Amino acid sequence: MNFHLNPEQAAFQAEVIDFIEHSLPAGWNDEHGTFAERLAVEREVMTRLAARHWLALPWPKEYGGLGASPMQQLIFNEQMAYHRVPGTVNMGVAWVGPVVMLYGRDDQKQQYLSRIADGTDLWCTLYSEPGAGSDLAAMQTRAVRDGDDYIINGQKIWTSFGHYADWGWLAARTDPDVPKHKGISTFAIKMDTPGITVRPLINMAGSHEFNEIFFEDVRVPAANLVGEENRGWYNVAVGLDFERSSIGATSGSRRHVDELVAYLRTQKPRIDPAIKHRLVDEAIGVALLRNMAYYIASQQEKTGIAPTRESQMAKLFGAELQQRIAATALQVFGMEGQAARPGSASSDYQYSLLRSVANTIEGGTSEIQRAVIATRGLGLPRE
Repeated sequence: MNFHLNPEQAAFQAEVIDFIEHSLPAGWNDEHGTFAERLAVEREVMTRLAARHWLALPWPKEYGGLGASPMQQLIFNEQMAYHRVPGTVNMGVAWVGPVVMLYGRDDQKQQYLSRIADGTDLWCTLYSEPGAGSDLAAMQTRAVRDGDDYIINGQKIWTSFGHYADWGWLAARTDPDVPKHKGISTFAIKMDTPGITVRPLINMAGSHEFNEIFFEDVRVPAANLVGEENRGWYNVAVGLDFERSSIGATSGSRRHVDELVAYLRTQKPRIDPAIKHRLVDEAIGVALLRNMAYYIASQQEKTGIAPTRESQMAKLFGAELQQRIAATALQVFGMEGQAARPGSASSDYQYSLLRSVANTIEGGTSEIQRAVIATRGLGLPRE
């Protein structure tokens, strides 16, 4: 691959950076406002991105996107993640929309896609369950046909954005008597439907990102079934293939290293050589991960398919790199880092260390990633 952007890609990168510097709403980077204030800013950012058809950038133009290439999407994601712009992590764009385009009916495309692309509707993903995380196909939430409806009963967990999403993308078991991968269906469900209860899960860093969702005799119109009944597992698998470069994790890690180095240069010019060596290791790791992300995007652009082995490698390496960077940062700050007073230079890194524990669990544990790399990527036996 060519590690330099071509003129068209460089011009697009410059356009994205100019947008970040001049076209975002006031206070967009204020992380200390109330939840309502931050959500309002996030919605406004989405509206401004949608006005440029950037919110659903890779989607075809007829559905509200620009038909962007994988490299354009990577450039956009990289800049947005590095500058920590809110409102750009959008499950509706990442996998709900693409699956609806592939398997949805025409009326479903008309109903769902335009409202995702223009930022009107936010979606959450209702996949994982207390007994079905890494083995997702073991899910037990049931959807039973009853006339023109399905009745949903069960529980989902680790649902990001579930406390403010407008719609949920639900995978549920519609046939319990067939092999587990063959009895699952996917549904679009309004999150204010009677019978849905959303309970917050506060993580060890003290923030509310995840939720557990309970379904008690929830009626969903049969018209909200997307794709064929009992073939939803293929919808789930295809959807998760759409965003696999790990450039978001790469950019976040690069930002942390850059900020840490800048702080040390001004505040602690004399530090332990061992810490310097660790910082060099982290910087090399960031550069390596960034190259992996660009390679994945370039291969997807050439073939139309994301390389599975390299994508799993990037996810695994990026998750563990985030943990190492946070641990290194806290070593730099020493006792101050453990105290981490609000607003102090070390508080972000303490939060990152606590939050990064989840990085090697969410989206597939490190153990699962290694197993996939070994078996599907390298052809090794399962046992």
